[in-house]
Amino acid sequence: MSTMKSVRTGGVDKIEVVDVERPVPGPKDALVRIRACGICGTDVTFLHMGGMPARAHLGGEMVPVALGHEPAGEIVELGSDVEGLNIGDRVVVNPQDAPTGIIGCGGKYGGMSEFLLIENAEVGRSVAVFPDTVPFDVASLNEPMAVARHAVNRSEAGPGDKVVVFGAGPIGLGAAIWLKLRGVEHVVVVDVIPSRLEKALAVGADAVVNSAEEDLAARLTELHGQSANALGQPRPGTDVFLDAAGVAAVFNTVVNSAKWGAKLVMVAVHKKGSEIDLGGMLRSELTLIASQGYPTEIFEVTPELVEHRERFARLISHRVPFSEADRAFELTLTPGAAEKVVVTLDD
Repeated sequence: MSTMKSVRTGGVDKIEVVDVERPVPGPKDALVRIRACGICGTDVTFLHMGGMPARAHLGGEMVPVALGHEPAGEIVELGSDVEGLNIGDRVVVNPQDAPTGIIGCGGKYGGMSEFLLIENAEVGRSVAVFPDTVPFDVASLNEPMAVARHAVNRSEAGPGDKVVVFGAGPIGLGAAIWLKLRGVEHVVVVDVIPSRLEKALAVGADAVVNSAEEDLAARLTELHGQSANALGQPRPGTDVFLDAAGVAAVFNTVVNSAKWGAKLVMVAVHKKGSEIDLGGMLRSELTLIASQGYPTEIFEVTPELVEHRERFARLISHRVPFSEADRAFELTLTPGAAEKVVVTLDD
């Protein structure tokens, strides 16, 4: 039996690198040698939990999770029935297409492994091929950029709109990039970490606001002009707010700042519920739009990721070798220590 190394949860806020059986592809499968895999906030959630709950009939105890749902790699084995793929193709993966469960999110396989089995491999559904002009670490951004793209698609923001993105992490910055690439007139990114705001400007945001130091409503009025809510109370002229921060303060700020007819797109996961000022929403006829995953966007983004690879590469703050996986996850677990960590698996 051939084995490979794979990263999984190893208790609360810990990982373990384990030897597991190397998958053998069936007639419809492909085996991908992973060359890079990003670490996501969902991985951190599993680490905080120490795994994920088993099914009730197993007693409900926490069981380990094979981590990694942002992989990029190259095909090294193909089943006899697979069409449209070749050995050596560089691919990104749709983690939600695996029949044995979402890759890296409770499914049988995790992308933070030396090899990953793509079950029922099919171009455009389970994988997409990308050219060798794109480094594997940049290609691994495909999945989170699909999340960001779906949020922007849900916003329906157009060229004449003025948009605010809360949170300058990978999803927020990705959303800012997509907004500018679709021609949105003015995009502001809001955060409290100066280095992240600098990066927001570097990837194309028109302006940034440090909400810990500035009066946000006043600054947005300066940038987007003055409008009003349904009662005629003055409000910034912002058309769309996008929450990629996931804190209650963002929601409350938007309700207090929204003009009549504004939209709020919520893509961040809120760890705790918050009280909603329904009266405030009513006074602005604020539309709340939830954005979850990437129903159609997983490979919609791939050609543009290829085209604008240097711009997206700026999102990566740390590239850490697989041999130092502990350090990679420690960086991600430490607030403010890193923006986007990608684990690399070289020869």
